[in-house]
Amino acid sequence: MKAKADVVIVGGGPAGIISALTGKLFYPDKKFLLIRKEEKVIIPCAVPYIYCSLGTTEKDLISDQILLKKDIEIKVGEVVEVDRENKVCKLKDGNEIEYEKLVLATGSFPRVPKWLKGADLENVFTVKKDKKDVDFMLSKLEGCEKIIIIGGGFIGVETSTDLLKKGKKVILVEKAPQILTNFDEEFARMAKEELERLGAEIIVNNGIKEICGSGKAEYVILENGEKIEGDTVILAMGYLPNTELARKAGLEINEFGFIRVDEYMRTSDREIFAVGDCAEKRNFLTGKPMNLMLASIACLEARIAGMSLYEISTEKKFEGTLPIISTVVGKSGFGAAGIVESLALREGFKIVTGYFETLDKHPGSLANAHKQVVKLIALKDSQVVIGGEVMGGESTGELVNLIGLIIQNRMSLFDVVHMQIGTHPMLTSAPTTYPIIRAAQDAISKI
Repeated sequence: MKAKADVVIVGGGPAGIISALTGKLFYPDKKFLLIRKEEKVIIPCAVPYIYCSLGTTEKDLISDQILLKKDIEIKVGEVVEVDRENKVCKLKDGNEIEYEKLVLATGSFPRVPKWLKGADLENVFTVKKDKKDVDFMLSKLEGCEKIIIIGGGFIGVETSTDLLKKGKKVILVEKAPQILTNFDEEFARMAKEELERLGAEIIVNNGIKEICGSGKAEYVILENGEKIEGDTVILAMGYLPNTELARKAGLEINEFGFIRVDEYMRTSDREIFAVGDCAEKRNFLTGKPMNLMLASIACLEARIAGMSLYEISTEKKFEGTLPIISTVVGKSGFGAAGIVESLALREGFKIVTGYFETLDKHPGSLANAHKQVVKLIALKDSQVVIGGEVMGGESTGELVNLIGLIIQNRMSLFDVVHMQIGTHPMLTSAPTTYPIIRAAQDAISKI
């Protein structure tokens, strides 16, 4: 059976959803069809919080109504081949769908190194973004008490946090000298201390060599030969782009395994777009390829693709990926935007930094006031801000978003000092100690 849609989107995650919604908004007369493998779609960023904070995947679902209300059709199925010459998607069930424009939002899958022995043992898991897989892991974790998590990035740290809240014993292993390597050392150290206060045992500077056990995981051997016992192993070693469909279709793949795209998210076939984890990214500040998989970035790329399906405009042009990241460890939020100090120095930038500590409410005697730390990184010659980091309470996410906007608009330290802000005792730090402004002043004083 052959059907037809003007725009076909392959993938039901945030990138696919926003591609469809944005495209329908700009081209309302076009027929949109979203094809996904999953019956139900979970919010991927919240998967680490299913173990305790949410308790079930049923509380982590994306409603189909946001698409159906906009007259966007949903089909559950798997696209196994794209016939570019005839503009046809071939499905696993034998059906075919013709398209005018195609958007690939095929996402990513957990990285499991081929050299890692024991990864196929029972009670060894990866953090997948599929409801059925997460439900299976949840059922298995109920009877587990001592969990070894390999990888100290966001997934590893967030998973550790939620499992500790559930009363599990957690050992976190990270090959690098620090957890959360996207941050400078002092912020990563604060996060490590928060995680240790929750009860985690953290091992750094030591990677995994092998997972061992009789049929199921019983212990791991680290690179230094140390043996760590545990009844469960969770591999949080990053993700790889899912580009199998693009490769089979003959689309260009870059040297890092991502689908090559232009500034409008078009692939080497101008009728096919790629967005989200499967699409290549270039750093907004350096222009270099980068590997950063975030739903926020995926949604931005999806908005650009959706707007550009039938009409290209320089106003819709993508200028590059600006890393803006945030997480929560214990009761503290951590965020970073742009290029942190350690990366700036490795890239050869001549920089100046500013630092300020305060409280996120005023006066600090108010209930639930939280320590707040802001660090800004700027080019020494032009004083243009290229990076920033935040540690604080619930306002951390929006504070780091503001720093991201400062970087995106290429504002200088002096622009930041002149920035007009609103403050409130219950919502922000004091106008006399607003940390972004005070950090900018601190940096200026060092020039």
